[in-house]
Amino acid sequence: MFKGVVNALSGKNGGGESEKKIKGKVVLMNKNVLDFNDFGGSVLDGLYELIGQAVTLRLISSVHSEGNNMLKGKVGKAAELERWITTITSLKPEDLTYDVTFDWDEEIGIPGAFLIKNSHFTEFFLKTLTLEGVPGHEHAPIHFVCNSWVYPSNKYKSDRIFFSNQAYLPSQTPPPLVPYREEELLNLRGDGTGELQEWDRVYDYAYYNDLGSPDIGKDSARPILGGSSQYPYPRRGRTGRPPTRKDPNSESRIPLLMTLNIYVPRDERFGHLKQSDFLGYGLKSVTQFLLPEFTDLIATLGNEFKSFEDVLQIYEGGFKLPEGPLFENLFNNVPPEMFKQILPRDNEGFFKYPMPDIIKADKTAWRTDEEFAREMVAGKNPVAISRLQEFPPKSNLETQLYGNQSSKITWDHIKNEVDGLSLEKALETNRLFILNHHDSLMPYLRRINNTNTKMYATRTLLFLQNDGSLRPLAIELSLPHPDGDEHGAVSQVYTPAHDGVDGSIWQLAKAYVGVSDSGLHELISHWLHTHAAIEPVVISTNRQLSVMHPIHKLLYPHFRDTMNINAFARQVLVSAGGIIEEIIFPGRYAMELSSFIYKDWNFRDQALPADLLKRGMAVEDPNSPHGIRLVMEDYPYAVDGLQIWSAINTWVDDYCTLYYPSDEAVKDDTELQSWWKEIREKGHGDKKDAPWWPKMHTRKDLIDSCAIIIWIASALHAAINFGQYPYGGYMPNHPTVSRQLMPEPGSQDYELLKTDPDKVFLKTIMSRLQMLLGVAVVEILSRHTSDEIYLGQRDTPVWTKDEAVLAAFERFGKKLGGVERKIMEMNGDEKWKNRVGPAKLPYTLLYPTSEEGLTGRGIPNSTSI
Repeated sequence: MFKGVVNALSGKNGGGESEKKIKGKVVLMNKNVLDFNDFGGSVLDGLYELIGQAVTLRLISSVHSEGNNMLKGKVGKAAELERWITTITSLKPEDLTYDVTFDWDEEIGIPGAFLIKNSHFTEFFLKTLTLEGVPGHEHAPIHFVCNSWVYPSNKYKSDRIFFSNQAYLPSQTPPPLVPYREEELLNLRGDGTGELQEWDRVYDYAYYNDLGSPDIGKDSARPILGGSSQYPYPRRGRTGRPPTRKDPNSESRIPLLMTLNIYVPRDERFGHLKQSDFLGYGLKSVTQFLLPEFTDLIATLGNEFKSFEDVLQIYEGGFKLPEGPLFENLFNNVPPEMFKQILPRDNEGFFKYPMPDIIKADKTAWRTDEEFAREMVAGKNPVAISRLQEFPPKSNLETQLYGNQSSKITWDHIKNEVDGLSLEKALETNRLFILNHHDSLMPYLRRINNTNTKMYATRTLLFLQNDGSLRPLAIELSLPHPDGDEHGAVSQVYTPAHDGVDGSIWQLAKAYVGVSDSGLHELISHWLHTHAAIEPVVISTNRQLSVMHPIHKLLYPHFRDTMNINAFARQVLVSAGGIIEEIIFPGRYAMELSSFIYKDWNFRDQALPADLLKRGMAVEDPNSPHGIRLVMEDYPYAVDGLQIWSAINTWVDDYCTLYYPSDEAVKDDTELQSWWKEIREKGHGDKKDAPWWPKMHTRKDLIDSCAIIIWIASALHAAINFGQYPYGGYMPNHPTVSRQLMPEPGSQDYELLKTDPDKVFLKTIMSRLQMLLGVAVVEILSRHTSDEIYLGQRDTPVWTKDEAVLAAFERFGKKLGGVERKIMEMNGDEKWKNRVGPAKLPYTLLYPTSEEGLTGRGIPNSTSI
């Protein structure tokens, strides 16, 4: 029974003759769920071993082909993983190391790949294979970096293949490996048919046709996003689920309780630790709102906050869970140690959340005009402000459809607050700025305001003061004309006031700006511009670039967990009746609105320097390190971002130059050209005819495109995502919903402004239920998980064999370390007013590294949460 293992260990073949052996070490992780083992599967795997159903590996030559197949590399004899039964499986998810001994065949030469067959009952996560002492390669081990789930062999049509860590362009691939390279890509593309199962390894495209549930009723239906000029959108990963009954073009949805089982290619799913963290914090913060007992709790407490002190109880006091068996019954399948993490029953109370940084040092500083303005350049959405280049601000909406939408802000509104400058001088010296959410919202505002939301399109004018900080000058709140859109906007302009009713009105005006900015932050800056925009790139990279391709190796870390978190978002966040529709002001029109704004998306503009130029926040300057000069020197997001951008760009330049000596090498790379064509024509297919796409004819095209992809997936997402709880966890600072319009003189609420303005403020923005749900969601989204990998880091030091690449990557890491030191130095310099502000909240969102948890800093490699 153990004959093969004994022979391997003894170094003899079946006839007792000596032959050369090659030793290998395999590192893998057995299947685990929530930090506890699938013991049933482990027992069965042991039984399979006893009856000879083992895990076997076969080496593939990179230099010699099979005798009967002159194309494919020669395949060696099968070798079994040794001591599977006696290797103790840990109670925690951790690496296990197995020996494997190969009979050496001179005709194998240097192995360039290996096949693995899993004859066990359960899957395992294969991390690496390392070969020692390969003849002709004794000077260094041969590494195979796998990082893939290997399912039982009956789930596959052929054995799984893995390649060594040597990168090859298609034209430079050793001929015996070329057929294997091509076959693996074909497997990953699939055939475009059927419902995909968890063990499938298929990357394919679909429209966003799974957001609604038309079978439930008309109110639960949603438009299909993507594939039309009316609703353009990036593509998402295909699941192949059957269509709904009422709409054959819409895909059916899986039950809510199966959320974590939504299909993505298995290697794109969260790892053990991420799954544990995500369930621990996610279920703790979200599923509570699905429970009937919570509705009873809200009914008992009341859905309206009475005061800001009442709001603070979310963080300082907390609420105890009501008693009842439903909590325990819902989590019957969760082990006790995880139950305590998900539903803590200690004295702190279930609904007690961490104190958001914005109110840690000062409970009221968020209400100041200075902090209101500062967060536009050093807050959770610092990518929307622009320099005002014409006055009054104009609209780009079609006048035929929307009439006159130009701003009603006049010079008289602001002339006394610009330090004596004339209008011409203020514009000429770059002292006027605008947060302009007018054109983005007005086309949907009538429909939005026919729901429970009551909202405005907003414009906010700001003045750059001599100390580098911003001061708000005026806020314009606009509504569609009651006689029809073609009649233009009905607008009201508010200017700063700090006392009495006028001061309370000004606070409300700022709240409406906060609502518009928060909603567009979540739907556009965050979801559309990072999560949705990058998913087609993930798909195309896996379909068209072999794992051997240098650009695949460059980009691979920046795609970790993106498809999984996006699939989860489609299931519970951005779908019909999902959490985003409940807590973000566009409600049922949220994703439709993001499609409308995607019409203006431009890949080239996602590069930070291009974005700053487009918004007028920088001007071209060939003498500046980045080729641009900021018009606002104290712009923390841009200052830190340009340092990160420069580090990324240098790293990508160094890397690509090592593999592409010329523009011709880029044009002649067949996989690269197919990759880029598919991103344009399929992944972002509704933009395929846009003239701004790089042609991918030059090395500069490649460097620019890869730098943009890495920037979007890492630093841009970090700057937009991880400030959500520090700045927005205290919802009055960044409310996401408004429930009534500005009080009119003579109304009951207007009179109440004289005696209890805070009550009117809280009535205007979110209810208790909406706020608790919002706080829960942004807490999840703002956390770093325990297994996060940050920019400048890799999951294994042997991710590539190329020493020059490893040296360049080390330089990249050191440059990022310098950025960290610079950020801390600037945050400690009182000269930079916008880096800390009245709330004493330092800007650290582009600080590259972090610890686990709610830290307000750290740039993960990928859009991973």
